[in-house]
Amino acid sequence: MKLDPNPLILLLAFAGQVSSNQYKINRTSRKVCFLKKAMMLRGGETDQGNNKHIPTLKISTEGASIPNEVFNLVKGIVGVGVLSLPAGVAAFGNAPSAVIPALALIGIIGILSGYGFALIGKVCAYTGATSYRDAWSKSVGDGSSWIPAWSTTTKTFLACMAFSMVLADTFSALLRTNRTTTLLGITMFILLPLCLLKNLKSLAPFSLLGVIGMTYTAIAMTIRYMDGTYSLPGGNFLDEVAKDLQPSFGDKGVKAVFSSSSLILVCMLSTAYMAHFNAAKFYIELKNNTVSRFNQVVAWAFGISILLMGAMTTLGFLTFGENSSGLVLNNYSPNDSWMIGSRIAVAISLVFSYPLAFTGCRDGFLDLLSIPPEKRTILKLNALTIALLSLLTFLACILKDVSFVLAFGGATLGNALTYVYPALMYRSILKEQGRKETVGVSIAMSSAILGIIMGIIGAKMSLQKS
Repeated sequence: MKLDPNPLILLLAFAGQVSSNQYKINRTSRKVCFLKKAMMLRGGETDQGNNKHIPTLKISTEGASIPNEVFNLVKGIVGVGVLSLPAGVAAFGNAPSAVIPALALIGIIGILSGYGFALIGKVCAYTGATSYRDAWSKSVGDGSSWIPAWSTTTKTFLACMAFSMVLADTFSALLRTNRTTTLLGITMFILLPLCLLKNLKSLAPFSLLGVIGMTYTAIAMTIRYMDGTYSLPGGNFLDEVAKDLQPSFGDKGVKAVFSSSSLILVCMLSTAYMAHFNAAKFYIELKNNTVSRFNQVVAWAFGISILLMGAMTTLGFLTFGENSSGLVLNNYSPNDSWMIGSRIAVAISLVFSYPLAFTGCRDGFLDLLSIPPEKRTILKLNALTIALLSLLTFLACILKDVSFVLAFGGATLGNALTYVYPALMYRSILKEQGRKETVGVSIAMSSAILGIIMGIIGAKMSLQKS
């Protein structure tokens, strides 16, 4: 795998996830008036075999349609993180045929991730939970709810750190300036003012920039793959690309997927598909939010995401092979007009996504410190904002290669939040309510065990790669 000094983006699997539909901890979605309409318990039924009361939920007659939810979920999943996946393929293969098993892994992990997402929605349907942590509290138990809380907050912190590092590299490349100086300037004059905003609604329209930017980038990558300007030998832009970023292919094809290095791609995919923090939000805001309708949203959204990720991974890897960078845009010439547009689009998208991710991180720490909303004064919020942003900027300045941290985080936290925690919540609530869904439990626990295995081996591989 090509791990250059700028693959800050192994965790860009996070970046894709940190749009306004992901790492954002949207407290407005928890407004009491809406939740009462969406999640109010009504009566219930009794399982005659187990003599247990099984609550049922009043179905919401307000909210978003299935197409709207599908669009928002796809927008949240398929972000700039997809630009790191070609490097995941290069971790185990260098022949064009290596893309075949890579596409299979993209599909398998996508299905498993979608199943975990659907499980969280089902737990919310069975319990009336309004968030990931609430779903854990009402199923596994409130005493251990700090486990998913710490996991989500840590994951979001890493996402913010990755954002800072990516912004530093992207802007320094565009402006041809020193990396550290550039990041300090961006933090002081752009990120800090945005993160100090008390109302982020004004940033909502900019969430579409990610979609527009990725669409443009996909078109640009297709054009450059088809026109051969980066092909060996004699590609028009090859002289402007560093030797270690130029296309390189070998003989490690389909069979190479059986090497342990393929788990690098698996770990990246575990975070690339992560939208699970907001599964409860999507369930609550769905109009006529039955489990069946929610499953339709999940199936369509993850299905489309699988196709989009597969397409862009294929384009990147088939263009650069084993030299695919952790951020495939780094492989393209700095003078390539198509890719200059892509870099600008990615940079702008990240700038306006940053406050959403940062707010989730900051509020996560406040929750963990048990500081109630009424005591979160402007002075405290501003002080914590400056402190966290300073720490993130400091880490982003001194760390040049965080591929180990990012891969390790995906192997551990990513797998836990995507596969393990949802399965434990689902099994616990079924047992508590006496519901008989044997097949569902078997699949869920198998997914959890697989997640643990992938996490252990993936973490080991990350340590070795470091």
